[in-house]
Amino acid sequence: MILKVISAEDILFQGEVKVVHLPGSMGAFTVLPGHASLVSTLNSGEIRYTSADGSDHEVSVGGGIVDVDNNIVSVCIY
Repeated sequence: MILKVISAEDILFQGEVKVVHLPGSMGAFTVLPGHASLVSTLNSGEIRYTSADGSDHEVSVGGGIVDVDNNIVSVCIY
């Protein structure tokens, strides 16, 4: 699946990932390949993901929104 993490200033990450953990405003949640479509707001916290090569990464966010559709996870952060 593809993860895109975008801020107003820059594209922080765009690439193939195995899993994404997000700080949803209704509670943290995990997105795996084949996840159902959704749109959610995000609280401040950490977006954690495992890239295709198996390495783990974190991005600190102050909030934002996420759209999951057809194995594309698009995150716009504040």
